[in-house]
Amino acid sequence: MFKWFRKKDPAEATPAAPGPETNTPGVDSTLAPAAPVEAPVPVALSEAPASLSAEPESAIAVSAAPVSAEPATAEAAVSSEEPARPRSLRERLAATARALSASVVGLFKRNPKLDDAFLDELETALLTADVGVGATTALVEDLRTRMKKREFADADALLKALRGDLLKLIEGCAQPLQIDTGKQPFVILMVGVNGVGKTTTIGKLAMRFRQQGFSVMLAAGDTFRAAAVEQLKTWGERNGVPVVAQGSGADSASVIFDALQSARAKGVDVLIADTAGRLHTQSHLMAELAKVKRVLGKLDESAPHETMLVIDGGTGQNALNQARQFHQAMGLSGITVTKLDGTAKGGMVFALCKELGLPLRFIGVGEKREDLREFRPAEFVDALLPEQLG
Repeated sequence: MFKWFRKKDPAEATPAAPGPETNTPGVDSTLAPAAPVEAPVPVALSEAPASLSAEPESAIAVSAAPVSAEPATAEAAVSSEEPARPRSLRERLAATARALSASVVGLFKRNPKLDDAFLDELETALLTADVGVGATTALVEDLRTRMKKREFADADALLKALRGDLLKLIEGCAQPLQIDTGKQPFVILMVGVNGVGKTTTIGKLAMRFRQQGFSVMLAAGDTFRAAAVEQLKTWGERNGVPVVAQGSGADSASVIFDALQSARAKGVDVLIADTAGRLHTQSHLMAELAKVKRVLGKLDESAPHETMLVIDGGTGQNALNQARQFHQAMGLSGITVTKLDGTAKGGMVFALCKELGLPLRFIGVGEKREDLREFRPAEFVDALLPEQLG
C-alpha cells in the first residue's frame, strides 16, 4: 500500500511538469523586447522638435538600435499576412496592362493585316491608355515608316518593334536617386498637389534610406493640413527617425530651416522635408515654395539637393500639366509617380518622359513600404505588353 502511494508521489510530481508550462512566460520574454523597442521611439520623436539642441542626438542614437530590429519585426508580420510569392509588377499594374495589352493584342488578333487602318486603330488604343498625343504620334509614325519599308514579317515582329519604341521613350528617365554623401545633410524637398501621397512617400523613403545605412531626419513642413504633422510623426515612429515640427499654421520655411540646422548639428545624412499640397495653378502658393528654397540657401547654397515632385498616376494627362508648372516654378530634379496600382492610366509615364524628360525616381504600386519601387523601364514595358502574341 505504502509503496503504491510512494509510486504516486513521482506521478504527483509530474504536475510540476507544468512548471515548464509556467515557463510560457518564456514566450512573454520573447515578446518583451518588442515593448522596449517601441517605447523609446515615440519619446525621442516627440521631444526632437521641442529641444533641437540636445534631444535629437539622443533620438537618433536611440532609434538606431530599434530600427535594426524593427524591419525584422515588420517583415515577420508581413510574411505572416502575405502570400509567400510577392506580387509581380505586372500584377501591380494590372489595370493599365488590361487597358493597353488587351486592346493592342486584341487589335493584332482582329486585324492581322499590317496596313494604315491597323496603325490608326493602334493609335486609338495608345491614346486610350493615356500614352499621350505626342508620344503616341511619335510611336505610330515610326512604325508606319518601318512598315512601308517592309521591316515586319508578321504581327509578332511589329509587336516587338512597338515594345522597343516604348522602351526607348522612357529609358532616358531611368535615373535612380543617388545620395551624395558629400552633402550633409542631403536635402530632399517633396512637393506636389493635395492628396497625391507625399507624406506616405516620405515615410517609405525614410525606411528605404535607413535600410541603406543612412541616418534620416524628417521636417514637417506641411503646416496647413491639420493631420499632416501627426501623420509624419507616425511615420517617424515606425521608421525610428526624428521629426522636426512646429504647431499647425507655423511658417513652413521656418520649420524646414530649423530642421536643416538640427540635421547639420547632428551629422544626419538625409533630411526629407514635407510641404503643403498646393495646386499648380495657385501662383501665390507656388511662390511660397520658392521662399523655402531661398531660406534653405542661407544655410546651404546647394540645398535642396533634390526637389522631388510627387504626382498621382490616376490623374493621367493632368499630371503632365502639374509637372510642367512645378518644374517652371521650382526647377524639379526628380519625379515619383504614385498609385499606379489602382489606375488604368499608367500610360501617362510615357507622356511624362516624352514631354519633360525629367528623371523618374520611383513608382508607387501599393500601400506597403516595398511597393515604392525604383523605376526600371524594361520591367515597366514587360508589365504592360507581352513579348509575343499568345
